[in-house]
Amino acid sequence: MTIRVLALWKVGFAMNDVAKKRACLHTLGCRLNQSETLLIQQGLEQRGYEIVPFGEPADLGIINTCTVTNLADSKCRQTIRQFVRRNPEAYTAVIGCYSQMGAKEIAEIGGVDLIIGNQEKMSVIDYVGQEKNEKPVIIRERISKEDFSIRNFGDVPFNQRANLKIQDGCSFVCSFCIIPFARGAARARDMENLLEEARLKASQGIREIVITGVNIGTYETKRGGLLAVLEKLNAIPGIDRIRISSIEPTTIPTELFALMNDPQHALLPFFHIPLQSGCDKVLREMRRKYTISEYLEFLHLAHDSVPGCYIGTDIMVGFSGETDEEFQETCQVFLENPFDFCHVFSYSERQGTVAARREDQVPIPERARRSAYLRRLSAKKRYDFYESHLGKEMRVLFENPKPDSWPSYTDNYIRVVVPREGERAVDKGLDLANRCGRVRLRTLAADYVEGELLEMLD
Repeated sequence: MTIRVLALWKVGFAMNDVAKKRACLHTLGCRLNQSETLLIQQGLEQRGYEIVPFGEPADLGIINTCTVTNLADSKCRQTIRQFVRRNPEAYTAVIGCYSQMGAKEIAEIGGVDLIIGNQEKMSVIDYVGQEKNEKPVIIRERISKEDFSIRNFGDVPFNQRANLKIQDGCSFVCSFCIIPFARGAARARDMENLLEEARLKASQGIREIVITGVNIGTYETKRGGLLAVLEKLNAIPGIDRIRISSIEPTTIPTELFALMNDPQHALLPFFHIPLQSGCDKVLREMRRKYTISEYLEFLHLAHDSVPGCYIGTDIMVGFSGETDEEFQETCQVFLENPFDFCHVFSYSERQGTVAARREDQVPIPERARRSAYLRRLSAKKRYDFYESHLGKEMRVLFENPKPDSWPSYTDNYIRVVVPREGERAVDKGLDLANRCGRVRLRTLAADYVEGELLEMLD
């Protein structure tokens, strides 16, 4: 519902008005938010704004927010206050998931001019004002259930990889999750529209595409689903790598295995498959759509079908009523099966969800203890996966150089660093950025492997 809307004649800018305006953007939360912020940035650049790093003086600030946990809400408020304090005369726009769910809380922060929920946030540039408002304008429309397109994608700050949004929203409605309320029901992006953006990214030199969305496995249009997207992206010249971000276990087509094994296909051997809990009782109360045995059957199938595949997961600890014994079940499932790492989340009560109404909440200190314990298990698993690849020769895509090294990632997402000094140093005159090379994985460090460059592949 729109609470208050400004007339566009008041808020629009002519090109000569903004030629010297400085704008900065900040993203909180997921890859999907990052992808959306970049598209907004491109729109600002097309209208003549100079984009400056967040934290520098600016005339316009746009903060894309997250509301997945209470901590996320707190970080959003802190970020907004910091920007307003440093830029008291700037026009401040707050958009995204927290704007959708917590507009009233944001409105109480002094200095905010515009609050836009998820339905209209990609049009934020059409609403930003030339003058600050006494009270924030709040635009919070009902989220459409229709498929969508994205406009205003143009030149991007160069990087080796880019997120590509293909889907938004989720219709699964797990008992702990606020995202279906913040982003609406699952809906797909128009196929030609997303391919148009992908072709543009490839023409700008981007070689790796990361497919993003809220529930990307549910993508479906008249022109096909996720498999069709992958095949069409694979056919675009210049796209050498395609990586799928987090995907729900009940939505993964097994045809992906053959694509990951095909050396002529750009799809990389990497899965991030949320588990959330290793206890069937907890999964039922979370309203997840699988049992542990069903999940593990698929996990082992993926592991056995795609040799060397890096498999990560999400695990939530301290869910309403979770006992220590149930938490230990989760730890055992994680340890005894072919997971290579996990993102650990402490359960956070979100007003409006089923789980938040329960009276058997786990004490916050206990949630923190469980999180720390499981993170240690995850670090050991990642270390073991990296260690199992020492001595192997693998393809990497090099990123922009650091003062002392060339960072990169293997196809199966091992972080590899080639030193610029010392015995295994690269020729200082050799520019590796955005090029593929073959490296031998030599030495294991804390969170990366030191590699030796054997040859360039392009």
